[in-house]
Amino acid sequence: MSAPPGCESLGRQCQALDVLLRIGSLEEGAASLDHEATWLLGHTQRISFGEVWTGEGELYVDAVLHVPCRHLKSAGDGQSRCAAHGFQGRTPRAPRIQEQPRQLGRDRFRVVDRMKVVNRHFPPPARPRSLPVLTTDSGNPCEGAPCETSDHKRGAACCRDLQVEIMCTRKQKFLEALVRHRKSPYLCKVGREGDFSIDVEMISACGFLEQGGVACTLHGRNRSDGRTAKPDLCFEWPPKGKGLHPGCVFAGRKLRKQ
Repeated sequence: MSAPPGCESLGRQCQALDVLLRIGSLEEGAASLDHEATWLLGHTQRISFGEVWTGEGELYVDAVLHVPCRHLKSAGDGQSRCAAHGFQGRTPRAPRIQEQPRQLGRDRFRVVDRMKVVNRHFPPPARPRSLPVLTTDSGNPCEGAPCETSDHKRGAACCRDLQVEIMCTRKQKFLEALVRHRKSPYLCKVGREGDFSIDVEMISACGFLEQGGVACTLHGRNRSDGRTAKPDLCFEWPPKGKGLHPGCVFAGRKLRKQ
């Protein structure tokens, strides 16, 4: 267990974190990065996304992670205390989660195109298509599946959690400690493989999900250049059935190759 962050008082860091997220390398090309960025910026439930920009051969996005510190405890009457350091005072105001609609109505969506966040019109498919991984009577194998994320919310689990890369060097010990002491499971499984960033897993539902359902509103739609509107990452499945959520309909079954 890592030491708690060296905070000196209650503050904004108790409720949320301002971070820089890496989307990918410019060597991947704009076409690939459009998919990566559309996927990442789709997960708006607990992440407020800022500007997408390039630097030193990478594509980044500024973001606010709306996950409180696990040491923040309510003391009643609008007061809170830090269970790690003993601070007590008025509960820090949580920053507002920005409205970031990804479905704009009338077949219009907010996506990343040519590495810029833009509004685009994607006509619906000529006829509804089922997910290209398994044949079922309903057409959507995930409909009604008892999958769940680690907060025990059921349904569309793989569209409600994600892994993100936070830029944080080994010298940024305070930032790393703040990240490592977020409230689980909304931000957890923090790991470092290199000198410049750390990887985390977050629960933050995708804004392209159908209202009250598990279907993706981008499914079956195409961009003007023929690329799928739905990020290509969403068509990939873990190798050999590994990394599936509890209750996933694909667990223990052979996936049909397309």
